[in-house]
Order: sequence, then C-alpha cells, then structure tokens
Amino acid sequence: MAVNINKETVYRAAKAKEKDFSINDGGGLFLFVGASGSKLWRFVYQFEGKREKIAFGAYPDTSLEHARRKAEEARMQIANNINPSQLRKQVKSVKLNAKLNENRINDGLPILGSFADVSHQWLNSVSHLTKANTNKRKKSRIERYAFPILGNKPINEIKSSEVLAVLKPIIDKLQLETAHRLHGEISSIFAYGIVHNYTDYDPAQPVAKQIPAQKVKHRAALIDPKQVAQLLRDISNYQGTFVVQSAFRLSPMLFQRPGEIRQMLWDDIDLETQEWRPLVSKTDFHHIVPLSTQALGILEAIQPLTGSGQYVFPSIRGNGRPMSDGTIIAALKSLGYDSYVMTAHGFRTTASTLLNEQGWSPDAIERQLAHAPRDKVRAAYNRAQYLDERRRMMQAWADYLDSLKKGAEIIPLRQISA
Repeated sequence: MAVNINKETVYRAAKAKEKDFSINDGGGLFLFVGASGSKLWRFVYQFEGKREKIAFGAYPDTSLEHARRKAEEARMQIANNINPSQLRKQVKSVKLNAKLNENRINDGLPILGSFADVSHQWLNSVSHLTKANTNKRKKSRIERYAFPILGNKPINEIKSSEVLAVLKPIIDKLQLETAHRLHGEISSIFAYGIVHNYTDYDPAQPVAKQIPAQKVKHRAALIDPKQVAQLLRDISNYQGTFVVQSAFRLSPMLFQRPGEIRQMLWDDIDLETQEWRPLVSKTDFHHIVPLSTQALGILEAIQPLTGSGQYVFPSIRGNGRPMSDGTIIAALKSLGYDSYVMTAHGFRTTASTLLNEQGWSPDAIERQLAHAPRDKVRAAYNRAQYLDERRRMMQAWADYLDSLKKGAEIIPLRQISA
C-alpha cells in the first residue's frame, strides 16, 4: 500500500475550486480542500466491513509530517483490531469524565461510577419504599462503614476481599446484626449497579458465608404472675416525675410498643369512646386500643398537666418533643430491673404470654399487639377485627393487673371477664 505519495508543495499549492475535492497522500490519508478554501486532513479506512473516517486537523496548523504520523498510528491500531474512531471517543470520554470528576470533587460529590456514586443512586431509588428515618439510617451506615474503603473505587473494580475488609471489623466486635444489614445493603447496591450497567457482578455475594449467623436475642420479660405482681407494686411506688409515673403505669396496661406509648398524642385519644387510635409506625396503619377504666383514670389525671400540648407524655426538656425513648428503661433500672430481667418492650411479652395462658383468643391478642399485615386493605379491616372481644380483654387485663398488684389470689382472666 503506497504511502507518502506527495511532497508538501502539493498541499501548500492546493487552491479552492468550485467543488470540494481531496488529495490522496496514500494509506488512507487525504487532504480535503473545500470550496471555501479550507484544508482538512482526513483518514479514511475500513473496519469490520464498514467505511469510517476521522479528522486529523486543519492544514497547515497540522503539518504534513504530523498528519502522516497520526495516520501511521491509526493503521497500527487497525492492524491490532482496534477501531481508531472508537478509541478516540473513549479517550475523549475519559478526559471528559476526568474533568467532570474534578468538578464533582470540588463540589463535594462522589466520582462518577464509584461505589459512593452508585450507592447514592440506589438510596434515592429505594427512598420511596422506606420511611425517611430508615433511609437515613441506611445512608449513615453505608457512609460510616463502607465509604472509607470502597467509596472512591470504581464499582466495577471492587473485589470480594475489599467487601470483607469493610465487614470484618464489625464482625470482630460481634455486631452481627449490623454486619448482616450492611452486607445486604452493599449487595443491593451492586445489584443496582449490574442492572444499570455499572458492573457485571456482585462481589458481596461470596462474602455472605463469612458472617456468622446471628443468635436471636429475645427481649427480657417477666412472665411469672408472682414476679409480675412485684413489678406492678414497684411501679406504683416509683418516685419519678408525674409524667413518667403515668407512662410507666400505663405501659403494662396497654402493652403497646414503647415508642408508640411515649409518643402518644392527645389527638389520637377519645375519652368518650374509650379508645386510643395511634398510627403504628412499625406496621404503618391506624390501630385501635380499647381503654380500660384504669387506663382512662391515668389519662384523665394527667390531662390537666399536658392536655394543652401535643404529647400525652412530653419531654421534661420541652421543645415540643415526646418523652425520651430511654425513660422507661431508666425507670426500670432505678427499680432494680436490669435489661436482662425486664425491658420496656417486655410488657408486650408479659401480656401476650399470660393472656394466652388465660385462654383468650390468640387472634384477638395478636390484633391487640398490632401484629397486622403490611397490606393496607387488610390492615384497615384487621384494625377493627375482634374489637368487642378486645374491649372485654383489655378491661379484664387491667382488672387482673390490679388483682396481682394487691396480692389477691391469681385467678384466670376468663373468670374475671365473666
């Protein structure tokens, strides 16, 4: 194949004509002379049966020698099965990404295609599936544990050993629940990356077997009626503030989740119908809690103190906040009940165990515990399900707790409700 056909005088002397024309320098290199007088170097070639061309610049700014050198490089690329046009686009893309990433770093944003970048995309894609606080915890966990090691790495270059390096310190501290949660989130990020063409595989998958299985820890609770009786007497003698006393006394009586009780709203309470209708965050539906005469008494007693505010049990610090989530736990500890003996959540276990032993309908107990389905249609139906029985059960339960506290003979709840 002939190359370097002409001397430079040919190109220097070329003049514009009525129509565009080209001067062949051989080996695919041409000088394109436009009717306007422009002179542009072009390289024309065949790649995989397709005719393509690329520009090498204008003459004489791009000299004949420079154009021939570029043409030779292109011919070598073709000989090595590399498409010069595609290679040029890739180089241009790399330079553009480098500039974009420089700007992103200056703006405090992650590098494009990095683990941090794809992580933020994934978090945004699932934000509508979870509550804001849940999404915030996920984001915090990923940024605190995974970003220091994986954050700036291109997601398609991350190895399984690097994922394990993220999880190992957590595993070594026996924070197995956190390790399992984080591993699941990392794997979900890679799944998102695969679908959106950032990577081809999930290096977190082989790491799953390196995380020990977590032993289920049940929250401590008293279920022996004699021990429950002593606990109730201790609660009645608790010397905390009146707000905490009231929440403490109500907790075993209503046996709802501690978070629901401490955030109880006056707007959700109807003293006339004797009902509390909270929006249960755990299952995302409005629950019905029948109020016994004893529960009503506690609420009526505290109403003059907190009834003008939003929360039944406001924080002692004010600022429109509810009572702290550690208040009942601290109250239990002050009475000598450590977390391995009794917890705030344990009142639910106490009620569930004793109510089942006393023969109440398991379905009614489950409904009262707000163990409802996530399906909103079923939840709307289930919230009123067994309501008549639950009214009788809640009054009988309050009466039963009173009898335990007074030290009366322990008798079945069914007899109390008869």
